Amino acid sequence: MTKDEVKAILDRIPSWPPERQEELAEIALELEAEADGEPYVASQEELRAIKEARASGIATDEQVKAAFDRLRRA
Repeated sequence: MTKDEVKAILDRIPSWPPERQEELAEIALELEAEADGEPYVASQEELRAIKEARASGIATDEQVKAAFDRLRRA
């Protein structure tokens, strides 16, 4: 993607619904932190979703453990 294409997308963002702008801002901050070598910190919402998945049987214990291990390593 070229710089002009990126700029065109960024110019359209103010027309997006506020919740989509918020989502994009969170993603951008995560990418920036990752590029700076900062460890990823899972949000309470993400941790809650993992716990709910574990309790519901959607994810196996091994999958849940792998997710938590990945978050701890990041």
